Amino acid sequence: MAFLSFSNVGIAGVAACVPANTIDNYRYTEHFPQEVVKKVVDKIGIYERRFADANTCSSDLCYVAAQQLLTDMHVSPKQIDALIFISQTPDYRMPATAFLLQERLQLPTSAIAFDLSLGCSAFLYGLSIGYGLLKQDNIHRVLVLNGETRSKVYSPKDRKTAFLFGDAGTAVLLEKGNQYGNSYFSLNSDGSMANAIKIDGGGYRIPSSVETLQERVVDEYGNIRTLEHGYMNGEDVFNFVAVEVPRDIKKLCNETKIDIHDFDFYLLHQANNFMNQFLVRKLKLDANKVPSSIARFGNTSSASIPLTMVTELKDKLCGNKRLLLSAFGVGLSWGSAILYTSNCHISPLVELS
Repeated sequence: MAFLSFSNVGIAGVAACVPANTIDNYRYTEHFPQEVVKKVVDKIGIYERRFADANTCSSDLCYVAAQQLLTDMHVSPKQIDALIFISQTPDYRMPATAFLLQERLQLPTSAIAFDLSLGCSAFLYGLSIGYGLLKQDNIHRVLVLNGETRSKVYSPKDRKTAFLFGDAGTAVLLEKGNQYGNSYFSLNSDGSMANAIKIDGGGYRIPSSVETLQERVVDEYGNIRTLEHGYMNGEDVFNFVAVEVPRDIKKLCNETKIDIHDFDFYLLHQANNFMNQFLVRKLKLDANKVPSSIARFGNTSSASIPLTMVTELKDKLCGNKRLLLSAFGVGLSWGSAILYTSNCHISPLVELS
């Protein structure tokens, strides 16, 4: 466990943007019998998702969310000292998308800007980096933009992933302040599980070619994808998460001497409803304190926690709150965090047509 602690920095506000295009999961694909579709959708608990169109990237969703947040909080773009863009669906291979957003948002050229490519746990990694930057004397505000258009990554003909993922962009403003007290992070990685969630083709190990874009049957169930589609071994991921995530949360609570039941809210990565219900039961959490956005938005990868804050916790973060966050996925990587918020601003959800 990589244990990190910070004092007097925290989340000042959160905003989110989703595509207006709503997908009914029961009617999403014609490639499987209706009884198979219903069985899968009922098990994962994802009934709707949002899909970006061909011309909309994760940066577009993050840009709208950032504009909304800065406007609502009366913060000038010139007051932002650092921009962290979290995504595995960037605009280009180069340059980093953070630079495009720095110019688009009219942040000062003195601002730090960089991308973080990590996957479902990346929000916690990005927060920890932002918190670290804020410990520097000349860094006062950090903008963490987190967006994914996973609908463009997975095959509609592969039922293992076809019904899971949706698109979203979020913006989180971090700042200094004595009101935030102490925050703690546990961050972990296990590269031996890299093949559990992966895209084989399209990188520099297996460059794009006619072969990588060719559809092929990949298993005995008739699932179809290309080498440039993402795939996931759900059983391996579940078994890993079922052991490592509760263990990590308990370790963090033990390290900080905070009782696991002494939190106002528990924000879990929105992987699927089945997995999160399992974690709630295993950790014996109060289900009323575990907000969920899975049913309406699906798995939005690393954007899922801030999206859940916007859609489920508006008007619920007034005053001082103690939050426990947990995220896990591609890598495999996982992490837990204990954060304090103080009158955290939540902007209304924005839909992008």
